Amino acid sequence: MRTARLRTVHPALWAGWAALAAGAVLCVLGWYGVSGERYAERQLPYLASCTIPGAALIVAAAILLTHGRSALAAARVEELYGLLVAAEPVDAEESAQTAAAPIAISGDLLMVPGGTLWHRADCPLVAGKPEAVPVDAKLVANGELSPCPICEPAEADD
Repeated sequence: MRTARLRTVHPALWAGWAALAAGAVLCVLGWYGVSGERYAERQLPYLASCTIPGAALIVAAAILLTHGRSALAAARVEELYGLLVAAEPVDAEESAQTAAAPIAISGDLLMVPGGTLWHRADCPLVAGKPEAVPVDAKLVANGELSPCPICEPAEADD
């Protein structure tokens, strides 16, 4: 899969690398021409014909490479989104039951010292952790702890 992506590299990337190479060559030629001349009036043609266009090509290359990389990233996101949308559950009844069933159903509430969430005792985030302690009601009342978005312990109070 990775090789298929490399074959379809965005054209802006190729143009960017070509402009960068041409700009570097022009800057080197301009520097070489300027370094061989003693007087400023003889150095100006090299600056005008090589160094300035070379620097402009390097700037254009930077813009093309940035655009090419962002287009490549957008294509990868679209590909991942397509894979995500295309993935369908094998059994519709089983997936409906799984989606309807809560992840954790225990009534005991736990927290991890120093944490910011409170959980049900069978929440996958705290299950089996020896450092998990019962929830301090003062922390919940003060708003220092918020309910876990995975096990949704707020439903336990209902």
